[in-house]
Amino acid sequence: MEAIIIGGGASGIACAIRLKQNMPDCSVTVLEHLEEPCKKLYATGNGRCNITNTGADGYEITSGFFDSIGLVLRESHEGRVYPYSNQAASVVSALLRACENYGVKIVTDAAVYKAEKIGEQFNVFSHKGIFIGDILILATGGQAQSALGSDGSGYALARSFGHSVTELSPALVQLTSSSRHCRALKGTKTKCNLSIEINGETKATSFGELLFTDYGISGIVTMDLSVHVSDKRLKDGSERCIAVIDFVPQMSKDELSRHLEKYGTLEGILPAKLCSILSRQAENDSKKIVQYAKSWRIIITGTKGYKYAQITGGGVVNDELGSGNDSTLCSGLYIIGELTDNQFRCGGFNLDYAFSSGIRAADSIKNTYDKN
Repeated sequence: MEAIIIGGGASGIACAIRLKQNMPDCSVTVLEHLEEPCKKLYATGNGRCNITNTGADGYEITSGFFDSIGLVLRESHEGRVYPYSNQAASVVSALLRACENYGVKIVTDAAVYKAEKIGEQFNVFSHKGIFIGDILILATGGQAQSALGSDGSGYALARSFGHSVTELSPALVQLTSSSRHCRALKGTKTKCNLSIEINGETKATSFGELLFTDYGISGIVTMDLSVHVSDKRLKDGSERCIAVIDFVPQMSKDELSRHLEKYGTLEGILPAKLCSILSRQAENDSKKIVQYAKSWRIIITGTKGYKYAQITGGGVVNDELGSGNDSTLCSGLYIIGELTDNQFRCGGFNLDYAFSSGIRAADSIKNTYDKN
């Protein structure tokens, strides 16, 4: 059996290795359009590579896989799991070493421009020639950070096999705002509750660190909720987005009011610069200061775009895929990783899905092969 994997990132390389672990006689070829595979992995986790999270659905699958190729992991805060070396380069080295040991063929500078199925075989047309296989795995990633490999080309390939793709948008990304207060608070960090309100309806709320910037808001809590913000719908006017911030979620309005009445300021609770802006905006009205501290509203104009996004929101519809990421529309086709409509919060969850979906696909291929 011959398997062709389009995309040499986290999901594609994990799938390739697992296929060879499961079926040593299977010929596995990875087509990567950049000059080297796994380029995006170097940038994950601030160069440390947050491989998985103990709370991720695929944690056992992913951690077991890395154990099988000799990479030791260690748990950090909030369940985040990194390579023991704390270096993304160690992850890439382990993956590529395993590819070499198991006999995975990696072809670089091989941009794919067409793929089709004729009879029982797939023909894949690339700048390095035509490749023919019995199994085709799409692992191209989304379109976030195209310089690192995710150029969005996989969506057209998926559509060519009849698959549907949901609306796409940058995700795990900073948000832009027209509020002058964001610029005034540039560099100010605060832990708060952040809600995203679309056309008056609260879509999601999360607690975490928020950072004010000259363009709007950043920080983990912002990035976690950014998947609910659509640049397209904000631009065409069909949606209006408001970020609602509760700066003191641990205290009620009454508790804040008593504190303000007793001390005349909230500077014992919040950053002085923020207190000054809240006070000016409320025209020193104590009731309004408390109201703003508990429910500060700023207009969101969009995201910082795919260049800054960690992942892509949306993708191939999950209802068109089986439990092993096998296509229900085209036998022998598998679609894995960020190319599918699966997005998670920060902390290793998205990278875990990339690895575990590739591993599950490889296991599914073996099970199907064994049955036949």
